[in-house]
Amino acid sequence: MSSTTADCGCPPAAPVETYTAKDFRSTLKPIWCPGCGDYGVVTGLYRALASIGRPPHEIAFVSGIGCSSRIPGYTTAYGFNTVHGRALPIAQGIKMANPDLLVLVAGGDGDGFSIGGGHVPHAIRRNLDLTYIVMDNHIYGLTKGQLSPTTPRGAKTSTSSYGSIEEPVNPLLYVLAYGCGFVAQAIPSDMDGMTKVIEEAIRYPGFSFVNIQSPCVTFGDPEDQAKVQKAKMKKLSDLGHDPANRLRAMELAQTYGTDLYTGVFYRNPNPPQTYDHYIRERQEALRPKQAAA
Repeated sequence: MSSTTADCGCPPAAPVETYTAKDFRSTLKPIWCPGCGDYGVVTGLYRALASIGRPPHEIAFVSGIGCSSRIPGYTTAYGFNTVHGRALPIAQGIKMANPDLLVLVAGGDGDGFSIGGGHVPHAIRRNLDLTYIVMDNHIYGLTKGQLSPTTPRGAKTSTSSYGSIEEPVNPLLYVLAYGCGFVAQAIPSDMDGMTKVIEEAIRYPGFSFVNIQSPCVTFGDPEDQAKVQKAKMKKLSDLGHDPANRLRAMELAQTYGTDLYTGVFYRNPNPPQTYDHYIRERQEALRPKQAAA
């Protein structure tokens, strides 16, 4: 961290703090498998937070249970490692209690779309200013390779030894259908693109969702690893996609599992007021009455 001042011939301004990625890196060393995509995700988060410029003590990082949910401990922000599938309601409580905090939520595809799947639509409709980052590896990695909600049909896992007969969840289409105002996807092997998407999601004034296809090197499909993803990805910006076009975003999202599009699928050009805005508004209205009581 460093301090800078404006050099414009004006009276000295108050120092402006700037941050680097290392300011958000804790001393706790990650213990993921070597080559895990989550190493790239946490690095992208450090860089995005440095660009945002909020100090660590103004940030709260909430997670559920799983490999990806270790992330809060690897940052210098406030961290809360909750129970499986309950990161979103805890994060909403934190944001409502202190709307001035920057609140980030991290989890995996199992954490977010299996046991925690029922919380997603309600977090979206309430539209608190949260950023939800899901590390989607299409498997339960922490518990030794079981079938997850996003596991492709036909995949052989420890709980589908003859091949899965279930239709996988489509996270992108789910959140778009629920009305999410910001929806994006990224891969860790495209570090610049992923960092940019995370930063955009944090800056969006409302609930934002980023699906990061973060490959599991131990239990994941060999055809779903970093080099394969990098060769397969198609950047939405290169295709001329207009993020304000929600219907087109939903059309593109339907190819989840076959095509690998990265970038911003949808960004509401007219973001509605957030739930936490209304909380502030109500608190201000009640303050004079409380003081007079």
